[in-house]
Amino acid sequence: MASSNDSIQKTIIVALSLCLVCSVFVAAAAVGLKPIQNANKDLDRKRNILSAANMLDPSKSVDEIFSSVEARIVNLQTGAFATQAELQAAGIDPVAYDQKAAAKNPQLSVALSGENDPAGIKRRANFSSVYLVKANNALDKIIVPVHGYGLWSTMYGFIALQNDFNTVIGFGFYDQGETPGLGGEVDNPNWKALWQGKLVYDEQGDAVIRLAKGGVDSSDPQAAHKIDGLSGATLTSRGVTHLVQYWLGEEGFGPFLAKLRSEGVQ
Repeated sequence: MASSNDSIQKTIIVALSLCLVCSVFVAAAAVGLKPIQNANKDLDRKRNILSAANMLDPSKSVDEIFSSVEARIVNLQTGAFATQAELQAAGIDPVAYDQKAAAKNPQLSVALSGENDPAGIKRRANFSSVYLVKANNALDKIIVPVHGYGLWSTMYGFIALQNDFNTVIGFGFYDQGETPGLGGEVDNPNWKALWQGKLVYDEQGDAVIRLAKGGVDSSDPQAAHKIDGLSGATLTSRGVTHLVQYWLGEEGFGPFLAKLRSEGVQ
């Protein structure tokens, strides 16, 4: 009987020791790989930003191209670049700012509902990153993040505008879970190419860019503001329209872009 008990105790001790050793190795691996994971995450972010602006060049590294991009933080409540005092008061590190996390923090975001939330995001962060591309010491293009709900998922992407802050250079999602072959066609390069040259705002300054069900009629006076809708994906198409109009409208980057248009980059 004692021998049997000893055997059980030894088995338990061996199992616990093995678990302890494995947990130490897993923890060490996680800590050791963290810098690599963060570097890969940052590289992917840069690649997505450059892709939206059609700036990727296979002959150059992502970091080399991104050296011409300046990241800034915008206060969406004031429509201006955030001041150092505002960032300090909010406890925001501009380099490490995580807009997704900020949107979940009631201290750093505002709640949205009903007509105030056409993009279905529920909360909007008070501050947002934007990316400025300069050429010959002058602003050449600007890239802003956008997100909103489609049919099955929240779609995250970037839209790039020329320095008239109205003409689209490029647009694309880097994270979406829409139906492959239908709403998932938001990743189709041919569809994304249709955005280039489209206009966001009408003569009154309203964000009217939208997806057109059944395709764009070239004779339509509003054709410059329309992109072909996604065939068989009405709800995803509607979601794309809502999120782009929201983020480039009065509750998103609209006031900020209007300020840049009239005052330039400060």
